[in-house]
Amino acid sequence: MRLKVTLAILSFLLFSFLLSAQESPNTQKTILTFKIDEDIDPGMNRRVMLALEEAESIEADLIIIEMDTYGGAVNDADDIRTMILESEIPIYVFINKDAASAGALISIATDSIYMAPGASIGAATVVNGVDGAAAPDKYQSYMRSMMRSTAEAKGRDPKIAEAMVDEKIAIEGITEEGSVITFSVSEAMEYGFCDGEYESIDAILASQNLLGDEVVAYEPSGVEDVINFFLNPAVSGFLILIIIGGIYFELQTPGVGFPLAASILAVILYFIPYYLNGLAENWEIILFIVGVILLAVEIFVIPGFGVFGILGILAILTSLVLGMLPNQNFNFDYVPSAELFTALLTVILAAIVAVSLIFWLTPKVNQWKAFSAIALADTQNSSEGYTSTVYQNTLMGQIGIVHSRLRPSGKVEIAGEIYDAYSRGEFIDKGESIIVISTEGTSIKVKKHEA
Repeated sequence: MRLKVTLAILSFLLFSFLLSAQESPNTQKTILTFKIDEDIDPGMNRRVMLALEEAESIEADLIIIEMDTYGGAVNDADDIRTMILESEIPIYVFINKDAASAGALISIATDSIYMAPGASIGAATVVNGVDGAAAPDKYQSYMRSMMRSTAEAKGRDPKIAEAMVDEKIAIEGITEEGSVITFSVSEAMEYGFCDGEYESIDAILASQNLLGDEVVAYEPSGVEDVINFFLNPAVSGFLILIIIGGIYFELQTPGVGFPLAASILAVILYFIPYYLNGLAENWEIILFIVGVILLAVEIFVIPGFGVFGILGILAILTSLVLGMLPNQNFNFDYVPSAELFTALLTVILAAIVAVSLIFWLTPKVNQWKAFSAIALADTQNSSEGYTSTVYQNTLMGQIGIVHSRLRPSGKVEIAGEIYDAYSRGEFIDKGESIIVISTEGTSIKVKKHEA
């Protein structure tokens, strides 16, 4: 009897333990953190996208953004705002210093806003990239609508969000007409734009009993480091040198292949990093290809140098400049003047250096042993026994008739034999008399014979 009671008690305890274990799974959470600590631009847009993808791949329970930015491009801020609003993972932002302009928009899109002592949020007026002056009202209106709708989506006061953009909006007790809102920590907490003041992300986690959970700090991969390396203007300028030089030497020595291969590789390394960062658009890459085609047409199809050559060079240089800039259909209002100057200077200097090197290197190339191994650099003179003709010299001075009209090339008949021939440019009708004036090449050269 005692044995049965003991077994029953043990069974009950084991069942209770198993049930408790089932009802209390491992509650440790995974938290991903990343920084927005530079200007909001295509590169930052890509960083946020990759960080959010990383959060999904590790099945993070929470994302915390560490924010310190004065803003940047409105279109990229809009992309980041949209990604945050659509995220199924809760997102907090910790403003450790500034969340101005585009940074304010992104912060308002998060689920919770926390600020460090001395931090601020606001001043979201749209300015142009040239002199920092306020942009036209249509851009302000767009920013106001984004701030308003974002604040509404997150349960924050949309009127205050608008007043961070528009200095014409006056809110009693908060701001007067003529100035946009920039909140300190205490003001942001008072009006619902900050959920707490903390010294660090660890302090935020401690306040929510998350300090013992797994925290993963997102860092760009090695591939991203390589991409950023090729975005350096100095590296871009070097690639432009290779692009221009490769195209020139390939056109000068068709069939060699190495200059063309180097140029293609440089084009890929130039455009892909800018394309991945949202700077180079498809049409800008197509413009570059069109420029190369126009240049080839000018050299191989239309001898001389004219409209096609000039258009080709302009298309190539324009595509290289635009590929470096976040312009919107040739609208440069919000392209920082420093970026525009850097892009123009990089391409122009690289082109000048490339042309200078071409003039300096061209006479020396034929002297290189490595080049002479893959290209015919020697002159084969007739005095040394070389010839480029397939006809006997006895044809020189022979008289014949045009077998098929020369326009200016065609066929002639001499002593009963038919030969390929061409005139000096004039058309000669069938049956007219001609005289051979050169036998070099694969066609004989003739002119009209006057009896």
